[in-house]
Amino acid sequence: MNEKNPFDNNYFIGYISHVSPQFVKVHFPSSTLLNKTIFSGEEFNGGLVGNFVTIEAENAGFIGKISEIDLPEKERLTLSEKSFQNSDFHPTAKVEILLSFDYFSGNAQHTLNAFPNIGAKVFVCPSSFIQKYVMKFGQKKDLDVPYIRLGHLTSNSETKVYVSQQALFNRHCAVVGTTGGGKSWTIAKLIESMTSNKSKVILLDPTGEYTAIKKGVQSVAIGESAFFPYRNLTKEDLFFLIKPSEGIQKPKLLEAIRSLKIVKIYQDEIDKPNTRSQIKSFIDNESGLLKKSNGMIKNFERYQLQNFEKIESEDININIKKLSKQVICECIYPTDNNNNNLFGSVSERDVNFCYGLSSRITNLVTTKIYDRSFDFNDTQKKETNLIDIIEGFLSDKQQKNFVLRIGFESLGYEFQAREILANAIGKYLLKLARNQKFKENPIVLVLDEAHQFLNKAIVDDYFQSTSLTAFDQIAKESRKYGLFLCISTQMPRDIPVGTLSQMGTFLVHRLINYNDKEAIRQSCSSANSDILAYLPVLGEGEAILTGVDFSMPLSIKVIPPIQPPDSSNPLFKKGN
Repeated sequence: MNEKNPFDNNYFIGYISHVSPQFVKVHFPSSTLLNKTIFSGEEFNGGLVGNFVTIEAENAGFIGKISEIDLPEKERLTLSEKSFQNSDFHPTAKVEILLSFDYFSGNAQHTLNAFPNIGAKVFVCPSSFIQKYVMKFGQKKDLDVPYIRLGHLTSNSETKVYVSQQALFNRHCAVVGTTGGGKSWTIAKLIESMTSNKSKVILLDPTGEYTAIKKGVQSVAIGESAFFPYRNLTKEDLFFLIKPSEGIQKPKLLEAIRSLKIVKIYQDEIDKPNTRSQIKSFIDNESGLLKKSNGMIKNFERYQLQNFEKIESEDININIKKLSKQVICECIYPTDNNNNNLFGSVSERDVNFCYGLSSRITNLVTTKIYDRSFDFNDTQKKETNLIDIIEGFLSDKQQKNFVLRIGFESLGYEFQAREILANAIGKYLLKLARNQKFKENPIVLVLDEAHQFLNKAIVDDYFQSTSLTAFDQIAKESRKYGLFLCISTQMPRDIPVGTLSQMGTFLVHRLINYNDKEAIRQSCSSANSDILAYLPVLGEGEAILTGVDFSMPLSIKVIPPIQPPDSSNPLFKKGN
């Protein structure tokens, strides 16, 4: 598209008559200037709310958006059908200044150091001029970054919106909107575009609606064709599942995990050879448990110290079916009454406190939904191991698939299994990011229906709550490691403020609820009251695109994806 002069007199519509830090007012010399015209093959509607205008000031040019049109009070008194046909009116418009630009370089100024002067000319903005700045959003001068074609401006279908992929995801992205607003199609469009750009995406799909996307997608379903191996859970993840109480249970569970790790390290012979004799007497080979009672404290502590890194590693590489009995084995006195160098005997008081914990562990291992998710009984096939699937996807040099869809549609909603599982996947990806796995080849993690997984807490028997924080941590720290987060939700009010405030880009579809709009207002600096006023009336597929790397907010119509998600509702049918 050839760029047109934004200050061509054929586009002229009025003069600046009022200037304030928040907005300017435009005086139209004649109402005929607001009529629809066609110039150089392009259609212009100068007097519509939502249209873009350019302002020719003394030191810089400005782009603004019409937010309100009004008639002077004395002209309102003469309004009639006949007067509209025969008279000329002199409307005024309220225009929100979006950005300023340098006349010579054309570079956008992200801060307004100057304002238009009274009497400055105002013009309808050509579509090519707007598109020029849209294409520069997030563009790095020394990098050839891929672009995503999102759609076109709602005010002008000829103005195509191509946005730098770096600008969209560089500071994380949020796609929000009520049901039916089009956010699922927007996510599908983003995924489709990133696939075309050969960028890798991991999609957490709680409902299975993205199974319809086939091209370039590797799809697995937790509990059906994949499981997250419990040995790759962290101690914190296991605490979420077992819910130990503070006081006796939590320390005993930690000790039991350490003890079973020692057993595993000893049996696999990966400990330091000169330390094996120190721990041999503690291990009961028949039961596979570690029994400290009446054992030498110094030997045990020396073994722990010399094999510290393996024992205190993040994952819980243990035989979890032994854990309930090992917890009871930990219920001993710190020292023997007759010899302070030895561990004490069984403490019945501690045992009584830990029977409930032991029962929860047994129930965890035997509960079907948890076993399908984490394979506690080691019965599922190795090729369905989600860790191996993720690592294979990331290291795929054949570039067969660019999207890994991890579906939760086969899992029920019992026992908070979905939330804990998603949190575990998030923590694993964060671990990879911290280990520099995505530094050279960044990856986008898309979390659909994010309100199901964020701002969730696990409550134990004593009503003590612990929050699931993996995605909050990803939002706060993973950007510098090359792991970018894209969340989609119909209820932004349910997303933690700390997470939402880390989103640098927003694609906001229709929002009606006051608290949802306030959540966006507080999290997005450019989402002022004028922009939020459009949210309740946005049509299907329409959205406000705004963000840190965007010089101005845009009202866009998103292009439908080639392979849309299955997000339609079942239809009522007339009976026979």
